Amino acid sequence: MGDDLKAAGAQTRRLFAFNAGFWRNPRLRRILELAGWDLRLGLPGPGDQVAVWGGSPTAWRGRSVAARRGAGLVTVEDAFLRSVLPGRAKGRVARRGPVGLLIDPLGLHFDPAHPSLIESLVTSGATAGKDGQARQGIARLRAADLSKYNAHRPDLPTPDAGYVLLVDQTRGDASLMGAGRKRFLTMLDAARREHPGRPILLRSHPETSLGLRPGHLNAEDLRPGDVICDAEISPWRLLDNAHAVYAVSSQLGYEAMLAGHRPRLFGQPFYAGWGLSDDEMPLPNGRRGPAPIEALFAASHLLATVWYDPCRDRLTDFDGALNQLEAEVKAFRQDRDGHLAYGMRLWKRPAIAWAFGDGAGVRFTDKPATTVTLAWAGKADEVPGAARVEDGFLRSRGLGAALTPPLSLVADDLGIYYDPLHESRLERLIAEGPPPGGVDRAERLMAAIRSAGLSKYNLAAGSYRPTPTGRRRILVPGQVEDDASIRLGAGRERTNLDLLRRVRAENPDAHVIFKPHPDVEAGLRPGAICAGRFADEVVTATDPATLLGHVDEVWTITSTLGFEAMLRGVPVTTLGAPFYAGWGLTRDLGPIPARRTARPELAALVHACLIAYPRYRDPVSRLPCPAEVAVDRLRDGISPRPPALRLLAKVQGSLAGQSWLWRR
Repeated sequence: MGDDLKAAGAQTRRLFAFNAGFWRNPRLRRILELAGWDLRLGLPGPGDQVAVWGGSPTAWRGRSVAARRGAGLVTVEDAFLRSVLPGRAKGRVARRGPVGLLIDPLGLHFDPAHPSLIESLVTSGATAGKDGQARQGIARLRAADLSKYNAHRPDLPTPDAGYVLLVDQTRGDASLMGAGRKRFLTMLDAARREHPGRPILLRSHPETSLGLRPGHLNAEDLRPGDVICDAEISPWRLLDNAHAVYAVSSQLGYEAMLAGHRPRLFGQPFYAGWGLSDDEMPLPNGRRGPAPIEALFAASHLLATVWYDPCRDRLTDFDGALNQLEAEVKAFRQDRDGHLAYGMRLWKRPAIAWAFGDGAGVRFTDKPATTVTLAWAGKADEVPGAARVEDGFLRSRGLGAALTPPLSLVADDLGIYYDPLHESRLERLIAEGPPPGGVDRAERLMAAIRSAGLSKYNLAAGSYRPTPTGRRRILVPGQVEDDASIRLGAGRERTNLDLLRRVRAENPDAHVIFKPHPDVEAGLRPGAICAGRFADEVVTATDPATLLGHVDEVWTITSTLGFEAMLRGVPVTTLGAPFYAGWGLTRDLGPIPARRTARPELAALVHACLIAYPRYRDPVSRLPCPAEVAVDRLRDGISPRPPALRLLAKVQGSLAGQSWLWRR
């Protein structure tokens, strides 16, 4: 978070509002409060400020009161990265509100009559030194496919390249500053004259596509060969295939500049007049002037905007807001049409409905059907085409076998990470590599995991006190022998006893430490053995993160503990083909798939496994959240666990010898 935002919150200032929207929207009020504004009713004094919502029809009230009372004026508007759906849309997702606000004490960014905060930041040189951060921010936006509104459908085809992109806007849009249909017809005529023979692609505003507000142009204004694009196609994809871009004041015109276009503008938006566009209506001489796109982005996205983290309920920076919105958009795009789920045990269903409920909801069935969209991975072969669901690698504080609901899940549309016989979405993410900024983000995440001492299950356990020895210490994590990762991914060694026998045979002088799997320790899964013949030490009820700090290497078949060892710099030898093997980061003695040819660095692997592949749900805010929030919750001991399951888990524990009752 920038120093200016910290300073803004240091001293509370009285802010009076006469627009009902300020009082109806809890998130709006909360962002203002965190930014240092004390929102009030009543009459302001000379030292107070009056808030108005941009150029809304009711803004005149606040302006009038401010003028009569000698108070200052602060304009508030949504940030350029707002939410999944427009605020006027219906439903729970639409009601969440923005992840950022433009709180401008100088002017209104789309009103060219007076300089705004964005303009002043550029002209004053406040953006100096931000070029690299701005370039990465632009690249992150494009890679994440994020815009102001984000109900895009990635599977929709993009129109063939070569069209002239003409951007429509809603009638009455305040940023048009009174411009109406005539201005848009003039723009359409210019596009035809200046690009004869090229088709026009008219892009409708998202609110027009949803039937919320009419636009200015329609099918009657177009010619044969022209197209109206009101489908939920990503703005960035449309820009990639556009030959030229025409806009009045739409944010899409700004994004065209961020995508490398030089748009033709028929209004005077905040991004005109910097030498980056061809302006039909130039600003007066002396206003603005040449500036690089990095300076404009730094002003609009890095400095002028107050960003909000709704999970932690605090202000954040651009990257924090983007992480949050990326998580919400990922969930919405997968869930929007609802799910029919198959193969989900009864105790898991509430957690599945909660985790995948960012759309039309989740229904459950016990019968295989072609309409099934989600299936528990172990049952997915019965419903080809369904996404396979499994626990993520930062799961919970408690065992799944003890009925602890997961904080993270994966939904793999290609395969599943523990099955090396088929390509998984995780493999493809690893092969593709991380997005811009992904390596640095993963490095920070790894540091947070190490600092918090986190593992997959994060059980309450004792610390490890190493037995004095001068020999090399090898940790051998036990596994559940009927686990799918063993059935599908093991090599020659398929049992814990065979694993220990191989480790001892190849390391006769080592100090071998065997750690039974937590499910086996709890008596919930098979795999218990007498390890003393091959192991020098058997550790139980021990924190794996602490244990890893006292060993020199890990040998495993497919255990996730091998991945956790990699996060801590411990060398790993695999005898099977776990998801983290075969990428050049482990010593692999098992049957690795030939398709794993990429050679990522560790942070790139971690980005794929912990950031890009899973989806997380915050148990506090109940929102989809990024991996960083999940780490915070696990560190603080916060994990979803409905009270009813606590009792059921106790009953299950008393019947540990009859695990077939709940696992069939």
